[in-house]
Amino acid sequence: MATLKDVVARRPIAATIRLTVPAGAARPAPPYRLNLMAFCKDFNARTQKYKPDTPMAVTITAYKDNTFEFTVKSPSVTWFLKKAAGIESGSGRPGHTVVSSIMLSHVYEIAKGEAVRPVLQAHAT
Repeated sequence: MATLKDVVARRPIAATIRLTVPAGAARPAPPYRLNLMAFCKDFNARTQKYKPDTPMAVTITAYKDNTFEFTVKSPSVTWFLKKAAGIESGSGRPGHTVVSSIMLSHVYEIAKGEAVRPVLQAHAT
């Protein structure tokens, strides 16, 4: 059963926004009613350790009182595999046409990075 503290802590959610933004390249843009400058500053600070143009998945939870929280996830495994193989996109005919190959050491490094996959979180007012 929910306690009074749990009920008070819940804020009404206005929207949940999912974006893919290049690391360190967040820029304010409409139409969301958020403090976009604060989001851009926090996002760019949290993703500065990644190379520019690394696609980062972002989930923004906007509340009705114009505050927000966001979660930044590391790039997908697919992106790392394409980067290691040096290709832009996968095969047009998977299972029939081989586009590239990667070494086992690349797979090991990607798996090692995924084992400690950090989820970067921020809470802003």
